[in-house]
Amino acid sequence: MTATPLPLPLPADAAMLLVLLPPVGTAPQVRAATLAALAALQRELGAAIRVLTVDELSHPSVVRSFHATDLPCFVLMRQGVELLRECGLPEGEAIVPLLLEKLGSAGVAVE
Repeated sequence: MTATPLPLPLPADAAMLLVLLPPVGTAPQVRAATLAALAALQRELGAAIRVLTVDELSHPSVVRSFHATDLPCFVLMRQGVELLRECGLPEGEAIVPLLLEKLGSAGVAVE
């Protein structure tokens, strides 16, 4: 798995946003822009949610384990429980409030 840079320390029970990426076919510039956008998302989410990218080429069994029909997609998880799954990339103005809302509705205190 390729992880975006994180501010430390990160709580041990932090939720994870797994971003499942397709193996190949994306231009290097697009891939770099995607990773930069995910790093920016990590900064917005802070310690509440850890953003991790999972590339199907490097980790096909992990991607298959989520039974994702379309890539890219993202899955919000906390302690092994899936809280949200969406097709596409986690982007747009509404994504941070949506992710934090899902954590709150799962009984997770969000700072």
